[in-house]
Amino acid sequence: MTPDRDREARAILARNDRGGYTVPTAGLYPYQWNWDSVFAALGFAEHDTDRAWTEIETLFRGQWDNGMVPHILFHQIDPEYFPGPNVWKGTGPIPSSGISQPPIAATVVRWLVGRHPGGEPRARQLFGPLMDWHRWFMTWRNEGGAIVVTHPWETGRDNCPDWDRPFAAIEPDGITSYHRRDTSEVQTDERPNSWEYDRYLYLVKLGAESGWDEAHLKDTTPFRVADPTMTFTLLRATRDLRALAERWGQPVAELDGWIAEMEAGADRLWNDEIGAYDTLDIRSDAHSGVISNASFLAWYAGVGGDRMLAHFDRIAEATRYYVPSTDPAHPAYEPRRYWRGPVWAMLNMLIATGLGEAGHADRARALTENTRDLIARKGFAEYFDPRDGAPLGGQTFTWTAAVWLAWASPTTGRLTWAA
Repeated sequence: MTPDRDREARAILARNDRGGYTVPTAGLYPYQWNWDSVFAALGFAEHDTDRAWTEIETLFRGQWDNGMVPHILFHQIDPEYFPGPNVWKGTGPIPSSGISQPPIAATVVRWLVGRHPGGEPRARQLFGPLMDWHRWFMTWRNEGGAIVVTHPWETGRDNCPDWDRPFAAIEPDGITSYHRRDTSEVQTDERPNSWEYDRYLYLVKLGAESGWDEAHLKDTTPFRVADPTMTFTLLRATRDLRALAERWGQPVAELDGWIAEMEAGADRLWNDEIGAYDTLDIRSDAHSGVISNASFLAWYAGVGGDRMLAHFDRIAEATRYYVPSTDPAHPAYEPRRYWRGPVWAMLNMLIATGLGEAGHADRARALTENTRDLIARKGFAEYFDPRDGAPLGGQTFTWTAAVWLAWASPTTGRLTWAA
């Protein structure tokens, strides 16, 4: 079965290739998404390193003057997709959204140049844009070293229960009727509900009306939440950016300052009541009380020691496939609905990487084998039911194919992050 899966994964990347960038999957997501695209680069690197570099370079062509790299680039307008560029009103060089996504690009650039030294000139061209993007986070999304988001879509974990409490405080005034493409492509019990979607669009409206003025939004937006996904991926990526700076004789003092600040800020995400990392609503100064798969990115960031291990082991025992996006013991757990329960292969790759680097090789190996079995049996879905592995969301999905080729496949998966 595995050689067929390898060929199928390469075919998915080719099918979703739009010439310089990939879409996550045809139909449901017709544009270039930020972290989807960087995961795609890992998959392309297995058989086409030039295409891997092009994927990241195309993403950074959409970088805004303030350093932000958008979460969606609308290269070719699809009038059926909502919300499109006329709603977002992005101000960058390519029509785009007005928010970002988890910054894993520096980590992937470091891995690529370590595995394929011939790409070093292209990596060096990306160093300045990567610094500008990280500086944007540290300037506008930094709350005592914890990295905040102003929209759930920024985290990639769109409808996780972490947002329920801050969303309950929002009244989405001015949102008129709209048509969602996602619920015509995928069953409604696998997608965010209308109550959530109204609030997503309200936050887009606030940003667009301000011209995506970060200083204004910092003072006025009702949604400003410190998030493990953003904090831990940015901390890890900044460590990798520092390694690249040292490799090329670039100054590291600014990077060292950011790393120290985020290491301290990670403690703000620690919730003593549940003994885990979770989100912190800056507006109410309240933790969500939700253990998510993002909570286990602490090892990937190089923080936390062993204090999440008991939760990890408990949750791994609770489901056939893991790591579910929400703790199955939490009352908001929904095993089929997007980020409220399903398993996501690309998060598993990051979690397993962190576990291995933290000295927990047996757990890293078990998670890798569990994910390998899931994809081998169930295919390249966007996400999976943790109870039986049922494929959910979009099918023939780019990042699932990519992490298979880079990590989970027993024949091609050679990913190691150190370079």
